[in-house]
Amino acid sequence: MNRVNPKKLLGSKWTAVRPQNKEKHFMIIDVEFDEESNVTQTIIQAVFTKREFEIAWHELKLTDTWLIGWK
Repeated sequence: MNRVNPKKLLGSKWTAVRPQNKEKHFMIIDVEFDEESNVTQTIIQAVFTKREFEIAWHELKLTDTWLIGWK
């Protein structure tokens, strides 16, 4: 299980364990918080295709799906 601090998500780099559509490397480009400092939205972008999508930040903890950094 990856250790993920929500306050350090912005700008973090991730590698998909099972790449799809030549999208292996990703970067967190937007993180929004509510009044209680809970993450309400996380946007991740594929480096190769520049495709963006919303992801639940808790999914990044799953080591069978995501690796921290670019591998």
